[in-house]
Amino acid sequence: MKRYLVLEDGSVFAGEGFGAAVSTIGEVVFNTGMTGYQESITDQSYANQILVFTNPLIGNYGVNLDDLESLEPQIKGVICRQLARHPSSWRMQDTLPHFLKQNNIPGLQGIDTRELVRQLREHGTLRGTIVDSVEQVDEVIAHLKQVQPTKGIIQKVSTKSAYPNPGTKRNIVVVDFGIKHSILRELAKRDCNVIVVPCSTTAQQIMNLNPDGVLLSNGPGDPEEMTAAVKMVAEIERHFPLFGICMGHQIFALANGAQTYKMKFGHRGFNHPVRDIATGKIAFTSQNHGYAVDANSIDKNQLLITHEEVNDGTVEGLRHKHYPAFSVQFHPDAAPGPHDADALFDDFINMVDQQKEER
Repeated sequence: MKRYLVLEDGSVFAGEGFGAAVSTIGEVVFNTGMTGYQESITDQSYANQILVFTNPLIGNYGVNLDDLESLEPQIKGVICRQLARHPSSWRMQDTLPHFLKQNNIPGLQGIDTRELVRQLREHGTLRGTIVDSVEQVDEVIAHLKQVQPTKGIIQKVSTKSAYPNPGTKRNIVVVDFGIKHSILRELAKRDCNVIVVPCSTTAQQIMNLNPDGVLLSNGPGDPEEMTAAVKMVAEIERHFPLFGICMGHQIFALANGAQTYKMKFGHRGFNHPVRDIATGKIAFTSQNHGYAVDANSIDKNQLLITHEEVNDGTVEGLRHKHYPAFSVQFHPDAAPGPHDADALFDDFINMVDQQKEER
């Protein structure tokens, strides 16, 4: 089944379709990870994006229920050089093409992904569409230039009502901006009774739940759209220990007067080196974001920069100077990816326990 990827700059890539036989439009981004395609495809931070895998072969170990990061993936398409024809793993419960078909997600294989990624790195993230025909390519390109795939996307992926992830000992409220299940797994390992709440939850509604701590999750899109959440965080950080991850990190920064910007092509992969500024220790991290915090906009009287990306100097971690609150741009839950930074969850728990003792 011949299909095409058309980019807003007029580029056309021809390949073979798999998964769902539907057309789609999204923001075309790339992931540099060598494995973890299932976790990436089900990560809500990729909502309304078409994901290009730089690893030349995906699908070789199939799909299983244990590694899902969400039950209803919102990714708009999957692009790879080659799809494994005979996947095999003792954990496999489904094949990648069938999983994509069930979730109405189109795939495209057989294109030169190296050339595509070079183009995205040179020109920045582009809007694209996967279609069956390029006979009216000018009309397709004109339409692409008008769409905004990720505008308002957090409200779409966030839970519509609160739900529990039962545990014991510590009561943690998690604000869902597009949460990965791996964050809930890490909290469950640490004896947390979790209530996941929508992104629109107010500070008063969170205080009514009487939490021991608050975690701000990852999520897709532009953090500056989340004005209500920014206001909520500015209030909540004064009352409870707070930990922000990825989108949560950006909203935490905005709540304390900093600004964010859209990166040229973002950080998406599981091999990003991050330096802990205090110790000089470098951890390899899992990342998935297209926006970052502007270092020059940070109020040094309020926030301390704790981590930086080794390759480009991006702000990767912040800590409040007056409240028990901190955030990181990367994913310490790392599903998939290295677990160099998972001790940050322990830091959050220690902060929660210390505050409980002081009450």
